Amino acid sequence: MSNTIKVALAGAGAFGIKHLDGIKNIDGVEVVSLIGRELGKTQEVADTYGIQHVTTDLADSLALPEVDAVILCTPTQMHASQSIQCLKAGKHVQVEIPLADSFKDADEVVRLQKETGLVAMCGHTRRFNPSHQYVHKKIKAGEFNIQQMDVQTYFFRRTNMNALGQPRSWTDHLLWHHAAHTVDLFAYQCGSPIVKANAVQGPIHPALGIAMDMSIQLQAANGAICTLSLSFNNDGPLGTFFRYIGDSATYLARYDDLFSGKEEKIDVSQVDVSMNGIELQDREFFAAIREGREPNASVAQVLPCYKVLHDLELQLS
Repeated sequence: MSNTIKVALAGAGAFGIKHLDGIKNIDGVEVVSLIGRELGKTQEVADTYGIQHVTTDLADSLALPEVDAVILCTPTQMHASQSIQCLKAGKHVQVEIPLADSFKDADEVVRLQKETGLVAMCGHTRRFNPSHQYVHKKIKAGEFNIQQMDVQTYFFRRTNMNALGQPRSWTDHLLWHHAAHTVDLFAYQCGSPIVKANAVQGPIHPALGIAMDMSIQLQAANGAICTLSLSFNNDGPLGTFFRYIGDSATYLARYDDLFSGKEEKIDVSQVDVSMNGIELQDREFFAAIREGREPNASVAQVLPCYKVLHDLELQLS
């Protein structure tokens, strides 16, 4: 590998662009190949970011000897198989959340990572948002302990569209995508594995074939609890909102921003080198490659989250 880490990015949609914007701020990294479903639209994005190689086939990018690493921002259903494809091609890989939409596939990615020794990381962005990092540092310092997390993940997506309001070629999923963020974060922040998990879901959408509303309860081994409400039907404030109720404080986390329980804004600008959680996630991926170490949110570290999701899916079926 040269001094510059050369990257192929698969997925030129809303989230792929977030990664491209973050990578612009990271020294020693160059995106050299862009993979997208529609060649014309992918070429437009490549032209905007000065990316020379454009293709609709991941295998074309993996065949480039200069490519060191791949970031996958593709549909959920492709994540595990494409991660395996990258590892078999000898490329480090960061796959956007979720790692897979089944525990079996997630476990296979972890097995192959251990076999190859390559860096394989999943985009569990909440571990990197400055807001959640601030709380994590308080916990690690022994200044705060979670008693309860109350989380709302709300969208207004009654048709199949992405974060930009554009038509989507695949169906999103409350359990295997959006719940994954909170299930992993809860165990990570508590420093304690999840030992109880329950779920109920609302009616199945007649066209999309998925539940549009869901409620999940979790308990960690240390006794902390979490309540997670998810909806695609919410016509109001959109996004994910976290309330940390602890033994010494209450915190409200809204993506990269943090507030006290009394809605007083907390300055988290010095928590890390950026206020952009996606950029910080990418920085960790590239640092792990350079340093030859396991990254935070490695596929092995997040695997227990997918076992919990698997168990919840069995409850709901």
